[in-house]
Amino acid sequence: MPALSSTMKEGRVVSWLKSEGDEVEAGEAIMVVESDKADMDVEAFEDGFIAKILVGEGETAPVGEIVALMVAEQSEIAGAVASLGGEGSSAAVAKKEETVVADASAAVSVAAPSCEFSQVDMPALSSTMKEGKVVSWLKAEGDAISAGEAIMVVESDKADMDVEAFEDGFLAAIITPEGESSAVGSPVALIAAQEADIPALKAYAATLNGSAAPVAAAPAATSSAPAAVPKAAVAAPKTAAAAAAANTGDRIIASPLAKKNAEALGIDLRTVTGTGPDGRITAADVENAASGAAPKKAASATSAPKKASWTPAPGVIAATPMARAAAKKAKIDLATIQGTGEFGRVTLDDIKIATGEKKPERKNAAKGAAGAAPVELPAGLVPFTGMQRAVSKNMEATLATPVFRVSREIEMDAFNDLYQKVKPKGVTVSALLAKAVALAIEKHPIINSSYSPQGTVFNPDINIAMAVAIDGGLITPTLKYANERNIIELGENWKELVQKAKDGKLTPDEYNSGTFTISNLGMFGVSQFDAILPAGMGGILAIGGTTEQIVPCDKAVLGMKKVSKMTVTLTCDHRQIYGADAALFHEIMGNPAQLLL
Repeated sequence: MPALSSTMKEGRVVSWLKSEGDEVEAGEAIMVVESDKADMDVEAFEDGFIAKILVGEGETAPVGEIVALMVAEQSEIAGAVASLGGEGSSAAVAKKEETVVADASAAVSVAAPSCEFSQVDMPALSSTMKEGKVVSWLKAEGDAISAGEAIMVVESDKADMDVEAFEDGFLAAIITPEGESSAVGSPVALIAAQEADIPALKAYAATLNGSAAPVAAAPAATSSAPAAVPKAAVAAPKTAAAAAAANTGDRIIASPLAKKNAEALGIDLRTVTGTGPDGRITAADVENAASGAAPKKAASATSAPKKASWTPAPGVIAATPMARAAAKKAKIDLATIQGTGEFGRVTLDDIKIATGEKKPERKNAAKGAAGAAPVELPAGLVPFTGMQRAVSKNMEATLATPVFRVSREIEMDAFNDLYQKVKPKGVTVSALLAKAVALAIEKHPIINSSYSPQGTVFNPDINIAMAVAIDGGLITPTLKYANERNIIELGENWKELVQKAKDGKLTPDEYNSGTFTISNLGMFGVSQFDAILPAGMGGILAIGGTTEQIVPCDKAVLGMKKVSKMTVTLTCDHRQIYGADAALFHEIMGNPAQLLL
């Protein structure tokens, strides 16, 4: 049972979209779950077959409990069901879970300290969030913290958000450092109730992030351990042990950020003394080495090799795990592939080149006759950011909505004169347009409605969302109650929202509470365009740029005059809004300045 919101404790299975024995693909919706927020589809993370449904429709299960079993092959279904002990229900799995939990608790009790502490897990900051990256820690190890105080900033698939502590105490150990990611629900830090318990919790934290506990924190040797081990070996300083580990020539233990920084700075990690758990090299160690605390790589090729050498054992083909999986799928013999990775390892790119999925990298072309360097164009797949994935899914969701569009030219001379008057007060064109649209909707509220299978849903508030392009995506900050607030207040609010959008600090209520949307491309010189209707809304207004035109005029000397005009296009949900409704709205919007006076 997944955690579909940060406050969800249990979920109810509304319906299963697949039956026992059905084949499913990774990313395919298999069930609908009711959380404490809404009903949401739950997708499968792997390909396979549903062997057994343990939580039926209408039943509730706590977050983290097993609700179904999946197998890789259809022939494994009978064995998976038989492994339940013949009970064929979640009770059998529950019994097994109790046994596993009991065994795990017994194992953890050896390493976990007996002091009072709490574990900070990576929170689910949105319903689609699978993992989060720690942007920065607002507290350092050893700092005192209070319940409700922000301790770190996490990047989700929507925005950067502060994460608060739930209890008072001291930040004993940081498990996930800045710049690294963790899955939702995995531990990122430990909080000690008493400051004196910090050393013990630091040792325990080392076991949670996959590395061994420091020697100083290791439990006493058992009776099976050699009795002749000198005590001095146990009491040896941690830095000395780390230095020894760094110079033995074995695998270097370093954080991903440390490896990246070392490569950029040209520092040999074998010469760096690690200060992290079990001598792990951290980014700070690399920075200290760069400032002169540790020697850099030797420049001469005769004194030391530029890269560490490694030769695989006889009969072993060096390849990355992803390359092995891809080669197996493509039925390619790894022995026939020339590896281009470190130490000559076969990489995923090598397999893709062998299958024709990817073209080999070409050498840079020589300069042209004019001496201009060739232009390097982007190539290949660039993974979506969390925001881009969300925008993509929202756009796909609109394909099932029947829409129609109505366009009209609007004279903007009076509007422009009004804008020049309020511009010194900090009011932007966007805020002024939002106010005019809100007042037009107030006179024709059907445009502010949304569709429901049971009928038309009228929204009591007019919240104008306006599309803003930011680095890495698109977001719609919302001016709430735009028809009730004055222009000056809307202008100040809009500036604040745009800045928060650029900084990734918008709260969900500030970008998903809109009831009508405006998309303005006029500042880019676009004369007219059609906007895609966002899911759950009744209308969106696409605004083009202002152009000067010559039109007939009886009062002019030559019978002609110059006016500024702007083309606006309204896209509506045709299930509850009709063409006449859109035409009446455009008629009201025909003189936006008059609406504002």
